Amino acid sequence: MGGHMARNLLKNGKKLIVYDVNKTVVEQFKAEGCQVATHPADIAAASKQIVTVLPSSPHVKAVYQGDNGIFKTIQPGTLCMDSSTIDQIVTLEVAQAAALLKAEYIDSPISGGVTGAQQATLTFMVGAGNDATFARAEAVLSLMGKNIVNLGAVGNGTAAKICNNMLLGIQMVAVAETMNLGISMGLDAKALAGIINTSSGRCWSSDTYNPVPGVIPNIPCAKGYAGGFGTSLMAKDLSLAQNASTNTQAPTPMGSLAHQIYRILARDPTYQAKDFGVVYQFLKKQNV
Repeated sequence: MGGHMARNLLKNGKKLIVYDVNKTVVEQFKAEGCQVATHPADIAAASKQIVTVLPSSPHVKAVYQGDNGIFKTIQPGTLCMDSSTIDQIVTLEVAQAAALLKAEYIDSPISGGVTGAQQATLTFMVGAGNDATFARAEAVLSLMGKNIVNLGAVGNGTAAKICNNMLLGIQMVAVAETMNLGISMGLDAKALAGIINTSSGRCWSSDTYNPVPGVIPNIPCAKGYAGGFGTSLMAKDLSLAQNASTNTQAPTPMGSLAHQIYRILARDPTYQAKDFGVVYQFLKKQNV
């Protein structure tokens, strides 16, 4: 995701200094004319506009607050736009630490998948805190997405992303089990998907990302579930929803069940490196 987003900034004339633990990716950007940082701190010393896209809360803490992190060299007036999906509590903690350094850290998690990142059609859910900061962030984020939404206070972007991804996980399990049931009852997969997609069961996991191979071309399930959004990341996002559910005492029974299923997939070598649509194959395997 981050790589495609960075390339869209390049296409729009931005000069970049990049850092990633994947050295192969870094070398690719170097070959494309980007400066390369040895540590995140190098980026903060060189730029007052920083975009981060990281897998989880511990990664965000390390990149911003670690020994060679961004906050070691951050300049006053710097705007940090974090598009990671993490715990809301961590978002607020990092934002407070940035404010002490006279900088700004805002949450701007993303939706739209790899295709959205490639085509610069992502949705950014932004918790900027105030309109001036949002306008400043929007000027950068709009080069990577088409729907930049101002959700108000810092932390609200993270909250929206956690809720969206919980629904996505529930939705994918529901579509997978529905398709498995219908096919087991003798229905043709494409015919069943067509009925669902013109009826009340229609949803993104059915009409755009149906997990049954052969229904929709050129998505991960058509490529052995390679690429896409991994089961481990879905398990992580569902765990964030469960943390939020506990903290707010808001019941999420379906979210909890989806979390349990994706935890199984994330631990199983057969599924852990696959796109989250592979839950269809997991359920199909349970057929007696």
